[in-house]
Amino acid sequence: MQVLSKQRALDHLRARIESIEKRPPLGDFALPAAQNGLFAVPQGLLHEVFADAGRDAGSALGFTLGLVRTLMRPERQAVLMLKLKSDTQDLGAAYPVGLASFGVDPEQVVFGRMESPTDLLWAIEEAIGCRAVTAVIADTGHEAKALDFTASRRLSLRAAASGSSVFLVRTGLEREATAARLRWRVTPQPSQSPPFDARAPGPSRWRVELQKGRLGSRRDPKEWLVDWTENGFAIVTPEGGARARPAASQRPPLSGAHPAALGDRLSEAS
Repeated sequence: MQVLSKQRALDHLRARIESIEKRPPLGDFALPAAQNGLFAVPQGLLHEVFADAGRDAGSALGFTLGLVRTLMRPERQAVLMLKLKSDTQDLGAAYPVGLASFGVDPEQVVFGRMESPTDLLWAIEEAIGCRAVTAVIADTGHEAKALDFTASRRLSLRAAASGSSVFLVRTGLEREATAARLRWRVTPQPSQSPPFDARAPGPSRWRVELQKGRLGSRRDPKEWLVDWTENGFAIVTPEGGARARPAASQRPPLSGAHPAALGDRLSEAS
């Protein structure tokens, strides 16, 4: 009986904290498991997307854009992409035309170049409050000093209250304590070649590890191999999955045809 009374008191305290802070429940955080082989997340969360090395930062950004695309709604279509001015000068910026390959219209994206990490955090907080913004992508690189637990907790609370999502795209092997609800580790993988041309690149592919938070129950996996498709992320199963198509080497060759000269889905052309 004493254990039950303590548990009720603890549950009451948690509920009271939730009502005050207007945030998701305390304790373990679980998202619905992937449905029909598609991979997506709900709105209003603070994410960290890590690449182990700077050379893989573009892969982490591509995965982030894919997540953002799945979050877009008719009433929320604006996206902010923020980066430190010094990093932009040294490493460059996202190529607007490339955004379209992940279903993000460049005309819906606002690019911001911040002078300091403090300015970057201020811009994120201000943008979250806008009801037209579906997500804020902050390419922070290896900057960690300003992104302490207190600052990240404030971002997490504001994201939960407004329904806008925040993605901190980072590089490096260090993982500081933050209030991010989900922490992703993204590693680029060789793509599957399209049919009829084994030498051509296929859709973008990543190995994704969820290092914080979980999808579904504790028994569900926390690591996936995913492709980007016209319908969003598709989980690639060890057997190739329902969406996987046979490689060119597995198809009977066409008489007198040169595989490299054939285009992907050529039979669909009118």
